[in-house]
Amino acid sequence: MKILVCTDSSAQSMKAAQMAIRIAKGCGAEQVDVIHVFNVDLHFHDIHHTISQVEHYEIMQKIRKEEGERILAETAKVFTDAGIAVKTILKEGHPAGTIIKHAKNENYDLIVMGSRGLGGLKKALLGSVSNAVLQEVQTSVLVVK
Repeated sequence: MKILVCTDSSAQSMKAAQMAIRIAKGCGAEQVDVIHVFNVDLHFHDIHHTISQVEHYEIMQKIRKEEGERILAETAKVFTDAGIAVKTILKEGHPAGTIIKHAKNENYDLIVMGSRGLGGLKKALLGSVSNAVLQEVQTSVLVVK
């Protein structure tokens, strides 16, 4: 079994990681990948007067990438502490679209993700990323509350 675990360091994604560990151990998963997708926010406030848009993008990209690497390392540690080897994947883009594209390209048997992440707006039942993934992939998706 090939499992993709989506993480953003939210409490929900950490619960999803714990559930994925139980599943991976129970079925003897051959591959567990942990993905984090970061999006560079280009909203300018007072900063636009002092640096260019390109400089702002590069700074924000570096910050988000470092943050993503930290999130992946923390999540991977949870798996390795449980005796499960993982591969970490860091991508830039819109979280839902990037996860969907990656999942379709890699033919996972299961995607495990939290019901809501760190996004600013909460949906009534599911977060926008988990809802989009559920709608677009043919893979089984486990959404953990």
